[in-house]
Amino acid sequence: MAETQENLRLSSSASSSSSELSVKFERGIGFVSSSEVKEVDGRETSASGSSVNNGHAESSGNSGKSLPKVKSPQMELSSAEKQEQVSSPLKLERAKTESHRSRSILAEQAAQIFDNKISVKQKIKLLNRIATVKDDGTVEFEVTGDVEPDDLGAASENLCCEVVNEEPLDLQDHLYVPPLQIVILIVGTRGDVQPFIAIGKRLQDYGHRVRLATHSNFKDFVLTAGLEFYPLGGDPKVLAGYMVKNKGFLPSGPSEIPVQRNQMKEIINSLLPACKEPDLDSGIPFKADAIIANPPAYGHTHVAEALKVPIHIFFTMPWTPTSEFPHPLSRVKQSAGYRLSYQIVDSMIWLGIRDMINDVRKKKLKLRPVTYLSGSQGSDSNIPHGYIWSPHLVPKPKDWGPKVDVVGFCFLDLASNYEPPESLVKWLDAGTKPIYIGFGSLPVQEPEKMTQIIVEALEITEQRGIINKGWGGLGNLAEPKDFVYLLDNCPHDWLFLQCKAVVHHGGAGTTAAGLKAACPTTIVPFFGDQPFWGERVHARGVGPPPIPVEEFSLAKLVHAIKFMLDPEVKERAVELGKAMEKEDGVTGAVRAFFKHYPRSKGQTKPEMKVEAEPSSEPSSLFSISRCFGCY
Repeated sequence: MAETQENLRLSSSASSSSSELSVKFERGIGFVSSSEVKEVDGRETSASGSSVNNGHAESSGNSGKSLPKVKSPQMELSSAEKQEQVSSPLKLERAKTESHRSRSILAEQAAQIFDNKISVKQKIKLLNRIATVKDDGTVEFEVTGDVEPDDLGAASENLCCEVVNEEPLDLQDHLYVPPLQIVILIVGTRGDVQPFIAIGKRLQDYGHRVRLATHSNFKDFVLTAGLEFYPLGGDPKVLAGYMVKNKGFLPSGPSEIPVQRNQMKEIINSLLPACKEPDLDSGIPFKADAIIANPPAYGHTHVAEALKVPIHIFFTMPWTPTSEFPHPLSRVKQSAGYRLSYQIVDSMIWLGIRDMINDVRKKKLKLRPVTYLSGSQGSDSNIPHGYIWSPHLVPKPKDWGPKVDVVGFCFLDLASNYEPPESLVKWLDAGTKPIYIGFGSLPVQEPEKMTQIIVEALEITEQRGIINKGWGGLGNLAEPKDFVYLLDNCPHDWLFLQCKAVVHHGGAGTTAAGLKAACPTTIVPFFGDQPFWGERVHARGVGPPPIPVEEFSLAKLVHAIKFMLDPEVKERAVELGKAMEKEDGVTGAVRAFFKHYPRSKGQTKPEMKVEAEPSSEPSSLFSISRCFGCY
């Protein structure tokens, strides 16, 4: 998502080869069959003709104008560091007539994305003209320099949220919600699962029965926490490897389609059993009264529609349109295109999995197929969303309405029951606080090379370091180094308090743990929302610019370590850590869930009666016209 690539600009030539591009686009996003390609293109296309543009990506588009400028500490750079800081190429100014024409075309095309009268085939061609699926799985489009957000017309209106006075999150809301059977559907890595264990435990404390459905790899993690477990399809190791290679949810070429398609099918097909089947170990019956899910669960809203139960989406990255920053899986530098980027990314993902979703809707959920494209990411949806991050790091955007909450980071207390190995305790006591470097469950392409860079950087900066071996295979040293400790696994809430700074992949949970521990942070993003968090950390002044994993080098790591050691950076990290200490994201998430849980007709809080079952009356939550499509 953040590698060095050629900057592709919109041009009228895209429309001249729309048939070929439609196949490229459909293959690139689409996990599609040959019959669907024929439907789009009207002819058979060879494998070589279906490859996605293989240009090189440039730096993440998330470093847009919305980020406040932070005065970075002045560092003396080595010649190698100076060599790497290459200025961006000059851009030629467009003629006024061409600029005006581009603006009007963009506004007209953007508005058509939301027109239900336009066929899927036409929309695919339309998206080909205004956006490009990069070979790293992200979406790039460009807005002309003089275009204003209002110029996007219907697109902007469709996505706009009215800002209103919000009802405060009431701590007593839980008193008026009857005991529920709640299923939490989570797809992702351990870092994605962990905050939902904390949320599930709190809901359980309030007397609700909680089932956490996620990948089988995390069964022990869930059961040890005291929650019920149910397996979802998909292997997080396969998913992580796929997303590291492709930088996101979208496959980079035809060879990747079967991998992602099989994973998605497994996930989608496992959702309904997770909501209604008995516990696999005890045989105790289960029927969900409410669903909590993260967006990569794909078919969660469709299952909620079929079961006629409310759903609440929680996520660690932005998924609701805003004009303050772009979609993390997109590349658009102009602020005028930020809001539109959410609809474009969502439309692409929906086009790619619509056949799988509709197959499940018809065969398993007994619902009518979804045949449209627009509205799948509309922020006017009644489905409530909660975002799991600190408002001190990223405040709630002004254009997010009352159905959207920023609840704070959700921490799971693992430190209190952790007994560190004696060798680690002795090593920590033997010298100054170390720098932590690790990438958790993400696979590293060249672990030996990366390990060598880490060790050399620590040696140059005269720092001690802890290297987390993780799933990536780091830490294979030719000979032991007394200033390096190799670690298998350790709770971050304990470990980061022992460190002076941290270097990691930028997962939301790891980022939160480092900042709460007042550690200056360097993020080495691999994919997804990680570049977004890298930019936010830098904008807050508590870390250097992110280093995309494919640009990881000795010079950049040395510079990053020097940046983090600056006293001003440490001071800002301490200030942010203190602010985060006062937050309770788990309480915030649970309050948000209770606040938005639908109440029966005619009942108010003081008079609410405890019912064995929630109302079976159809809810506007599940109107087809407001369905999230693939999410």
